[in-house]
Amino acid sequence: MSKRLDGKVALITGGTSGIGAGTVRRLAAEGAKVIFTGSNRAAADALCAETGARFEALRVQDADAWTGLMERIVSDYGRLDIAFANAGTEHGDASIEDIGIEGWDNVIAVNQTGVMLTVQHAIRAMKQNPDGPKGSIIVNSSMNAHRAMGNFMAYSVTKAAVVALVKSAAVHCGNQGYQIRTNAILPGVVETAMISDLIASADDPQAARAAYNSMSPLRRMATVEEVAGLVAWLASDEAAFVSGSEYVIDGATTAGMMGV
Repeated sequence: MSKRLDGKVALITGGTSGIGAGTVRRLAAEGAKVIFTGSNRAAADALCAETGARFEALRVQDADAWTGLMERIVSDYGRLDIAFANAGTEHGDASIEDIGIEGWDNVIAVNQTGVMLTVQHAIRAMKQNPDGPKGSIIVNSSMNAHRAMGNFMAYSVTKAAVVALVKSAAVHCGNQGYQIRTNAILPGVVETAMISDLIASADDPQAARAAYNSMSPLRRMATVEEVAGLVAWLASDEAAFVSGSEYVIDGATTAGMMGV
């Protein structure tokens, strides 16, 4: 594993499972000092022991909690170089006919407001870096930003909205003279532990796996490590001129019609 992130300080939201946990592992392996948030203390403790990362309990939609978190990071590490806005939820979502206002508000709060707060506070912290306003912010959107789901309406809406947020933030940072980059990743179906558990618990696990694999022209799901690798590249100086972009990582799922 390369050490291209040596000396960098990274914040990852929603880091206790799935893509978030995989990215904690990847950025730590590449030399970054990693702070991650979440609500699962047992999973967080295990990940800290494995990687040397630091856990901070945080609800990303809690605007009042962000100031204290960022003050601790800047005080303890002296800088912030990378922020990965990964926390997300589908809890309470439904179709346009069936969704209740509580479900809508919950998904919007985590997936949209939480991302806005992450990006906003990351920019404010990165502006204080000793070598000037510089850093990389990555937002975890979804292929559903371009291919909305009928049964997860709010999720689809929020994942499209945060792509626009990324582009707006990128233009703003450039106009202000900051070397702070913002980009979005748009994963397709990723074989997280949750998906693996769903497959294993299905009446016909082989058929369930085939159904997930068939969603991509590459005939498989992405691995967590592949998505974390894209985040690591965007976080690195190798992507120093990449900002305001959206990177689809879905095995060509949204590229076109698969045919028959």
